[in-house]
Amino acid sequence: MTSSTPKSPSAAVTGLLSFVLVVGGASGLLHEWLGWIHFLGFVRFLAPDGYEVYSYVVMVVLGLAVGAAGDALTRRGRA
Repeated sequence: MTSSTPKSPSAAVTGLLSFVLVVGGASGLLHEWLGWIHFLGFVRFLAPDGYEVYSYVVMVVLGLAVGAAGDALTRRGRA
């Protein structure tokens, strides 16, 4: 089922940003630990040398926080 109320532009942007951060951070962690190819390779430029694992963990956590904020924004708009 689809919702009849449209998403606000800010909720859509936070959803996209959340997706990029979570998938990019998880992809970076998989690359660091298992040597797999980067799915979103541009995130490696966001991680300083020597702190890649920490940076990717921060990206995943930040992505989850941004997603939760976007969800709260969407719920607030419906009420």
